[in-house]
Amino acid sequence: MLRPSGPARLSLLYAVVFTEIGIAMPFMPVWLDALGLDAAVIGVLLALPIGTRIVATAPLMSLLDRGLGPRRLIMRGSLAVGLTYALMPTAAGIGWPCLAGLVVLNAVAGAPLVPCIDYLTLAAVRRDARLAYSRIRMAGSVAFLLANLAGGLLLTALGGRLAVPLLLTGLALSASLVAWRSRSVAGLPQAPEGDGRPRLPRALWLCIGAAAAIQASHGAIYGFGSIYWTSQGIPAAWVGSLWATGVLAEIVLFAAMPTLPAPWRSPVRLLALGGTAAILRAVGMFLFGDHLATLVPLQCLHGLTFGATQLGAMAAVSAYAPDGARGRAQGTLSAVNAGISVGATLVSGLAYRAGGPLAFLLMAPLAATGLGLAVASGRAARRAG
Repeated sequence: MLRPSGPARLSLLYAVVFTEIGIAMPFMPVWLDALGLDAAVIGVLLALPIGTRIVATAPLMSLLDRGLGPRRLIMRGSLAVGLTYALMPTAAGIGWPCLAGLVVLNAVAGAPLVPCIDYLTLAAVRRDARLAYSRIRMAGSVAFLLANLAGGLLLTALGGRLAVPLLLTGLALSASLVAWRSRSVAGLPQAPEGDGRPRLPRALWLCIGAAAAIQASHGAIYGFGSIYWTSQGIPAAWVGSLWATGVLAEIVLFAAMPTLPAPWRSPVRLLALGGTAAILRAVGMFLFGDHLATLVPLQCLHGLTFGATQLGAMAAVSAYAPDGARGRAQGTLSAVNAGISVGATLVSGLAYRAGGPLAFLLMAPLAATGLGLAVASGRAARRAG
């Protein structure tokens, strides 16, 4: 059994790592622009981490199935993330190719962090039925929201081009320290029985595909939602509030999930709920995305399009991944998510340039594909059972 500090340590790990993400996502592009880099170079530097995660996440997470402790991987990865952030200002002074190399190393080191914490949290939940993944994971969403809200003020107070990488360095080192102190949540994965690697079952592959398709359907709104809203005359302050509304809806779902009946916490139902909400959101953004009154409920759907999908994916890994392959399953989920999201973002960019809000509507078939895969996973699970 875990010591009482276990869930709190996991929540703290989520909070520190997602604070880092909440600073890096909105403010790294601003920092790169402040360096005076060309827009095309900035685009390359922002795309490199995504491509790197596609390639690196699954192999790194597979190390857990071979006996590497997840806490050790978090510690080493966070240290490497902190070191690369600390070196970025110097690398930028040398030239952008040098900076690009550090960006790739940073992405490799950071790729397994969130999947590793998910891995530890799911293991804790399997050991203690009183725990709920959603309640522990909620700390990450709260931290992300606070980082978004407070990050701009903090970075303005710090001032200078060194503020972003130095702040991210400190957060990464804090994550490593928290992992080092979190012995109560550490434990080596169960070794696989027999020779070779256990195969991931068909039901899990279908759930991974469903979750990736639904999450990728956010591509248009993530990439062009703010641009479209401001072009329609919605004030910037409201744009920020709309994004905060989505994250708050996600937090509410995470908090309420343990109180729902058990059948509604199954992988299929959660993924189907996320897929259905994603279809409604995509169509709603196309038809009513320029009306503030309708944008608030549409953003509330984020609690389902992201939150229910995330919870469904984690439930699928916990229920269907065999012992000896849980790390690989977690890494495969993250890699497939990243891969499909890249394609969806590229397509939405072309569609937005050609037809504006049409880009949002084009996400509906992707969400519908996720919904279909979720239904198919339920059938596969019943046949296997």
